Amino acid sequence: MTSDAPAPSPIGPGGTVGILGGGQLARMLAMAAARLGLRTVILAPEAEPCAGDVAHHVIRADYGDPAGQAALAAAADVITYEFENVPVEAARALEALAPVRPGPLALDMAQDRLTEKDFLSGLGLTTAPYRAVASAAELEEAMADHGAPGILKTRRLGYDGKGQARLAGPGDAGAAFAELAGAPAILEGFVTFRREISVIAARGLSGEVVAYDPVENAHKAGILRKTTAPAPISMTRRLDAVTAAGKILRALDYVGVIGVEFFETDAGLVVNEIAPRVHNTGHWTLDACPVDQFEQHVRAVCGWPLGDGSRHSDAVMDNLIGAEAEDWSGLAADPTARLHLYGKGEARPGRKMGHVTRLTPRG
Repeated sequence: MTSDAPAPSPIGPGGTVGILGGGQLARMLAMAAARLGLRTVILAPEAEPCAGDVAHHVIRADYGDPAGQAALAAAADVITYEFENVPVEAARALEALAPVRPGPLALDMAQDRLTEKDFLSGLGLTTAPYRAVASAAELEEAMADHGAPGILKTRRLGYDGKGQARLAGPGDAGAAFAELAGAPAILEGFVTFRREISVIAARGLSGEVVAYDPVENAHKAGILRKTTAPAPISMTRRLDAVTAAGKILRALDYVGVIGVEFFETDAGLVVNEIAPRVHNTGHWTLDACPVDQFEQHVRAVCGWPLGDGSRHSDAVMDNLIGAEAEDWSGLAADPTARLHLYGKGEARPGRKMGHVTRLTPRG
């Protein structure tokens, strides 16, 4: 999957980065691009995407709209995306008009959990036991083979705990399959783990790879609540995680930032999933690293040298979910808190409204 072709010329200051998606990740990408003298243009279907507050221009259209795609490609020197559920067909159509980084291959692979698991297993990385299931009967058979408990997940379009059903035993198969409304699914065996960790890593056009320190993540109801940097793991586990991320980046001939999530078990690391984009578990880098994940992504997709991703401080990042962001005044008054708000209007339950990071001297 790698290419020996020479790297294209870098996109210098005054150039424009196109972004598919207008949420908080696009917002922070636009802010990072502006620091480097680059403009951003957003393509998003929402009437008032929060990234539109800081981007140079917003194209309001569906991702698959040919006129919107043409306008984005005409305005941008390179195109990237802020979330992995952008339609692959849209990325492929845009690739014929302008460079798209990361390429549609990574997007396509990450959108299908079965394809993703097959890819990771093919690289020699350990995943949870898994099997594709297309009916309640196949699910019962899979559970008989793999045992229980397990998690039934839709193959596509699942995030923040959505599109999942837990199974304690074969008797749960019918209800679980019905809960997913018959969508193509994958059964994953339950993994007993010490902690969840992740690595944010980047690969440039030249093949250069930079990885940030692995972090520990805590979720509630499928939503990330807290990230602690660094993760309390051994040096061997740190190297294993970073090595796995580098292997994934090279196999995909990837350009940009990627998030790789793992379970740490007694036997070693189990890869949970990958996210071909900047990632919530990397928000701590905004305050604890010389070059954060958003600037790193902009550097990578524009063909710049990658920056210093070392950690100068320890950090704990807490997501602000729903009404939690209404305490912005108290958080702003806290001298230990680095507050980041996303400019979203309605604080709905489960909606990520911002985050706060607290730094301590590096241990």
